[in-house]
Amino acid sequence: MATEGGGKEMNEIKTQFTTREGLYKLLPHSEYSRPNRVPFNSQGSNPVRVSFVNLNDQSGNGDRLCFNVGRELYFYIYKGVRKAADLSKPIDKRIYKGTQPTCHDFNHLTATAESVSLLVGFSAGQVQLIDPIKKETSKLFNEERLIDKSRVTCVKWVPGSESLFLVAHASGNMYLYNVEHTCGTTAPHYQLLKQGESFAVHTCKSKSTRNPLLKWTVGEGALNEFAFSPDGKFLACVSQDGFLRVFSFDAVELHGTMKSYFGGLLCVCWSPDGKYIVTGGEDDLVTVWSFVDCRVIARGHGHKSWVSVVAFDPYTTSVEESDPMEFSGSDEDFQDLLHFGRDRANSTQSRLSKRNSAESRPVSVTYRFGSVGQDTQLCLWDLTEDILFPHQPLSRARTHTNVMNATSPPAGSTGNSVTTPGNSAPPPLPRSNSLPHSTVSNAGSKGSVADGAIASGVSKFATLSLHDRKDRHHEKDHKRNHSMGHISSKSSDKLNLVTKTKTDPAKTLGTPLCPRMEDVPLLEPLICKKIAHERLTVLIFLEDCIVTACQEGFICTWGRPGKVVSFNP
Repeated sequence: MATEGGGKEMNEIKTQFTTREGLYKLLPHSEYSRPNRVPFNSQGSNPVRVSFVNLNDQSGNGDRLCFNVGRELYFYIYKGVRKAADLSKPIDKRIYKGTQPTCHDFNHLTATAESVSLLVGFSAGQVQLIDPIKKETSKLFNEERLIDKSRVTCVKWVPGSESLFLVAHASGNMYLYNVEHTCGTTAPHYQLLKQGESFAVHTCKSKSTRNPLLKWTVGEGALNEFAFSPDGKFLACVSQDGFLRVFSFDAVELHGTMKSYFGGLLCVCWSPDGKYIVTGGEDDLVTVWSFVDCRVIARGHGHKSWVSVVAFDPYTTSVEESDPMEFSGSDEDFQDLLHFGRDRANSTQSRLSKRNSAESRPVSVTYRFGSVGQDTQLCLWDLTEDILFPHQPLSRARTHTNVMNATSPPAGSTGNSVTTPGNSAPPPLPRSNSLPHSTVSNAGSKGSVADGAIASGVSKFATLSLHDRKDRHHEKDHKRNHSMGHISSKSSDKLNLVTKTKTDPAKTLGTPLCPRMEDVPLLEPLICKKIAHERLTVLIFLEDCIVTACQEGFICTWGRPGKVVSFNP
């Protein structure tokens, strides 16, 4: 585990740190907070969250920042590493009574210099749609709390949609809304659309279209966070029951699942290419899960308390390229491999160095991700080739690293049960596809559930035989292999793997759902630094900087190496 260096006090707050890229520096003049800069008394309040949007205006200063502190919500021009923050002039400020904002999300698709759509979730269950530029409040969803009375834990616009958004609650339910529709004056009635072990999806049963369009019930306890895959086709959810569940969003089907070492999972994020998912939670660990192989490939130990946020850094994720002549695949395959790193191709921080590829791999990737926790520490991690490749079916016999030797027997024995859905044999090298499209029969039609096609989706699913469904609380092990047999989808085999939510943790430990600590590589953080007085609740990677925030309500900007310009406050 990384320790603070230099013989300094362990509890001293750091204002800079060094990685292989160089020196990251805290920019005191770029700190955002409430206008009075007074630390917020955070006892009993909801976590401080930060959302960004770029308005694409011509001024070159189109970044906007929204954050919640207690009952207050602020909207500022974000000047980043370029200019000092001016806290005296928030574009919009709101103070709420009787409820607190808990989370928020901008619609990047519709944002302009004149108008921006911001969703805000609240502790009492409502969701508000506001325009902080026009200073308008256009709509309030779940106003009478007839849909869900529990705290909103996560709200996000559906990728590529101007009108659909998804809301998760502490009840364990998620709801799909359309901003154009009303919520109705009575509690909604639901009709079962699809059910599997540990999840069920219902449609709203009404004469006229109303919100919510869909209700997802996922796992046991609160649904703490969800994240859409980079292409918008898959949805990763983490819950208080300790499970990561990954769904095909349009087909409403389960792709794979993972169990925490212990305790609830609190946060989740996707790698820029959609091949890996990282989670963090109450086991103080970060866990790396392979989307293609549906298995844990590494854990990271550096935090001393719960991990509250995990995030990939797409600007430091580096690509090492060998002579293209060595590549035997098509140009299209090669471009696919480089796809998520394309924005970094000409950057000085991208490591596009020549490389001798002993296994004829043209591209090797080092993924950078970060985590912050209740221990007030920031950790940065590198997910390197020696961790990524030993689990490949084609290289299991190879021993170019010993970190995965312990998993080879179980990996081999479960090869057919944890491979990409639809494949009878283990998949080829995971890098061959950005996402395994065979998992969803209609992967090409992004809007099968989205953008007003709910009705057609219902009619499509209504033809399925639903008589085999069992109540998810009373499923028996011997029925598991038949529980989803009626779903005519290529990914039905994947659903058979899902463990019952009430399973004794001791029974999942040592299985592919939750490998033992000694069975997977244990990552150590590149850096592990105490950067705040209160627990950390925000970690966002931007091109010029890293943004963090703590429960006192201070949003900090860390300039990347070579990106800090001198400016007058």
